[in-house]
Amino acid sequence: MRLSRSSQAFFDPEIADTTLAALLAELPWKRRISRMYGKDVPVPRMEVWVADHDYTYSHRTYQPTSWTPTLLTVKSEIEAAADCKFNSVLVNRYENERESVGWHADNELQMSHEHPIASLSLGATRRFEMRKSSGPIQTIELEHGSLLVMGPGMQREWRHRVPKTKNACGLRVNLTFRWMIFSEMN
Repeated sequence: MRLSRSSQAFFDPEIADTTLAALLAELPWKRRISRMYGKDVPVPRMEVWVADHDYTYSHRTYQPTSWTPTLLTVKSEIEAAADCKFNSVLVNRYENERESVGWHADNELQMSHEHPIASLSLGATRRFEMRKSSGPIQTIELEHGSLLVMGPGMQREWRHRVPKTKNACGLRVNLTFRWMIFSEMN
């Protein structure tokens, strides 16, 4: 597996609390609609795309939102930890245990496979599952303030998800920092 690093204490609780509160207030959260089996269904989380260009995946186009001071600070700290630059972030907001994201790989053509993807978790602890092809599932509990860095190329062979759970939990916000190849998108 090309999981570069997992740090369960990247942000201390006070910084994580402050960052979460700022992001909840600053970002224009949207719940998008996805077409599945011929029906429109709400995506089971809210999302914000932050970059200089729009982004299309899963038949949904995300208009870019500007970088906020909070996001720029977080981006700088994560770039230092990952030893890599990022030019975009997809921010997901899970309200409770019923909100999720299914099995997928962040492997769209616009994403650089030469860069890692850095994932910061804020709020409630959620289970993050990974598997290679149809192999055994590996699980990490992503806690408040934790950072997970998925190494370059990992998305080509591995899939991951944040499943629904029967255990009650509160709000979780996840930021996935990426390097996009925008010149090929325009």
